Amino acid sequence: MARQILFIQGAGKGVHDCWDNKLVASLEQELGDGYAVRYPRMPGEDDPRYGAWKAALTEEFNSLKDGAILVGHSVGGTTLIHMLAEQSPKFSIGGLFLIAAPFIGEGGWPSDEMKARTDFGERLPEGLPVHLYHGVDDAEVPVAHVHLYAKAIPHAVIRMIEGMDHQLNNDMRQVARDIRADAP
Repeated sequence: MARQILFIQGAGKGVHDCWDNKLVASLEQELGDGYAVRYPRMPGEDDPRYGAWKAALTEEFNSLKDGAILVGHSVGGTTLIHMLAEQSPKFSIGGLFLIAAPFIGEGGWPSDEMKARTDFGERLPEGLPVHLYHGVDDAEVPVAHVHLYAKAIPHAVIRMIEGMDHQLNNDMRQVARDIRADAP
C-alpha cells in the first residue's frame, strides 16, 4: 500500500495549475513508487481565507491514514502548521514538511485570521518530525521567516538551500530525500 502524502498548495492566482503543480510533479518523480501524493485545489487560491482553507483541509484529513505525510508550500504550509497547533488530527502524522512558509507574528507577517504564536514546538503532536525548507534566493517570503519558525520549533530540521527560489526551483529532491529518510 502506498504511503499517503497530502501536498497543500500556496496562494495566488493560478498557483494550483501553473506553479505548485511543478513541485508536486517533482516530488512524485523523486519519491517514485510507494508514495501516493494527493494535491487538492484549495478554495479561493487568489484570495485565501484561513477558515475556508482550514475547512477544506479538515475534510482532506478525514481520508488520511496513520503515518500520512503533510507537505505545505508557502501559505499552504502556514495554514497546516496553524491548524496542527490548534488541534491534532485523528490520524498520527508521519511528518510535516514546510516549504517557504510565511511566519505569522512578530518579525513575520501580520494576519487578521491566524493567531500569532511562538509555541509551535509545544503545541504540535509530540515526536512529530518537522522539516523547514527555504530557498536562499526566495523573493516572495523573506529568509528570516524560517529562522522565526526555527525558534518556535527547536526540534525542527532547517534546510536553507543555496541558489533556490520560493519554488525551490521546482526541485523537490531534498524534500523527497528527507521524507524517505525521516518519515519512512
